[in-house]
This record gives sequence, C-alpha cells and structure tokens, in this order.
Amino acid sequence: MNDTGASVSVLIPTFRRPIGLARAVASALVQTRLPDEIIIVDNDPDASARELASELAEGARIPVRYVHEPRPGVANARNLGFATASGRYIAQLDDDEAARPEWLAALLATRAAMDCPVVFGPVTPLATNAAPMARAFLERLYARTGPNSDAARTRDWGCGNSLIDREAVPLPDPPFDARTNEVGGEDDLLFVGLQNAGIRFAWSADAEVIEYVEGDRARWPHMLARSFAYGQGASQNCVHGGRVNVPGLMGWMAVGLAQSVLFGLIALPARLVAGPARGAACIDKAVQGLGKIFWADKLAPRFYGVASRG
Repeated sequence: MNDTGASVSVLIPTFRRPIGLARAVASALVQTRLPDEIIIVDNDPDASARELASELAEGARIPVRYVHEPRPGVANARNLGFATASGRYIAQLDDDEAARPEWLAALLATRAAMDCPVVFGPVTPLATNAAPMARAFLERLYARTGPNSDAARTRDWGCGNSLIDREAVPLPDPPFDARTNEVGGEDDLLFVGLQNAGIRFAWSADAEVIEYVEGDRARWPHMLARSFAYGQGASQNCVHGGRVNVPGLMGWMAVGLAQSVLFGLIALPARLVAGPARGAACIDKAVQGLGKIFWADKLAPRFYGVASRG
C-alpha cells in the first residue's frame, strides 16, 4: 500500500519546557517530508507556552497550531491533541525530543511497506555532564532500541516517536485513560489494548529521535522513580481494563520478587567487576522488580498533572 501522500499531524504536548518545545518544533519544520500541521498542546494551566507557540508559528511553512488544555494531566493533553489534529496520521513527538530530518518520511515509508497501522522508531537519549553510572542508567531508562532494519513488532511502546493511522486503528474515545494523568502509562494502556484487538505494530529503524535528558530527569531520585513506575506497568496492565487478570498479576509479581532479590544482590559486584553498564542494568532490574510487586496505584510515583506543578 502507499499512503505516504495522506495528511499528517505532528502532535507535541508540552509542560513548561520552552527550550525543549522550541527544539522539537524546529526539528519538525525541517523534515524531508513536511507534516501538514504541527499541534502544540500546552498543559500548563497558566498557558505559559502560548507566546512561544505564536513565535514558532511566524514564518513557518506549515500551520503551527496552539491549543491549551488547562486540566493538568498527560492523558488530558494527548486527548486534546488527538481531538484537534486533522491528519489521517498522527506522529507523536515529546517536548524533550528532536527528530532527525528523515524521521517522518521513514515512519510513513515503514507504514506503507510493512502494512502496519502503528509504527515506532528508535529513541536515543542524550545527557550532558552525567557521571558514568548515571549515564548508563538513563540510557537504559530512556532509550528505545530495536533491529537495524524495519520489522514487525509484537509488543507495545511509548507515544514519543510513534505514528498512528487513524483510519486503520479503532481508537477508544478518548484514546487515553484519564486515570493515568499523574502517573503516566497512558501509552501502555492504549497500545496494549490495540495489540489485544489485533492491531499490528512495526519498527522503523531510520526514524530516529534524540531525547534530551536534562535537569531532575538526569538525577538518581527521578531515575529510580521512573524505573519503579516502569516495573509497575506490567502488573498494572493486569488490573486496568474490563476485568482483572489474576494469573497474569500473580505471575508478574513472582517475576518481580525474583528480579528484586537476584539483581539487588549482584548490583554492586556487577558494577565493580563488569563496569557501570552492568551495574546500572542490575539496579534497573531490581527496582523494576519492586514495582511489579508493589503495583498499587496509591504507590505509583506522580510525574504529571497536578503533581508536576510543585
């Protein structure tokens, strides 16, 4: 099939990241295959991105549209973006990411060649001045890696650097669950649901974006909280939705117990003997294991929505 000429909206939700937002929009405006529009969704109740969005729209070769979602929450922001976008395709780019010039063309080419209505691409994290152990940890935490060539995928990924063909995908209404507004995981719930509905996913090896890991996101408290939350996701997916998957939940909790004990015990020896990358891997697996055990929503770290306002 060949749908590369169909309309494409690039969706960029943002919350008080003016430098990152400007960088993300700039990267979308120099694509070898330009989108038909860029949608900026400002999730700051104070509408702090409005003026910057207006500046970014001046002289742009395509429409740069600004919408304000004053209700705090990552799901709220993404839902408004989907409701506002006019394109058949929605390509999602986060406000801490910048796309390579061939990014959008690669996503569309993979969609056409693989005949998969949901496509994901690689994410390469970049952090300056990070110590070796922290750098190794954040590279595990924020990187999305895959094969060196396009391929079908059998698992779910996050929203950042993704393409969805709305004509071929039965999206929920709204697409993202409001229960995830503060804790995140809205993308996991959506893509797990689509996968369960038989939607095919693809990997676009050339559709790379760079994720800039800056400020608190590159510090240990935030990184460990993220790792814990990622671990919770596997167990929480068993309890969110129409019915509780008890065998699945018990299975993930058992995996979490084994992970937390085994990798917790070998983390320090691995760091001393094999280096920062192995040590970071053990810490990440141990903390994710704890998340699988202590999966309750009330224990989930809050990263978005009201919690992000301080």
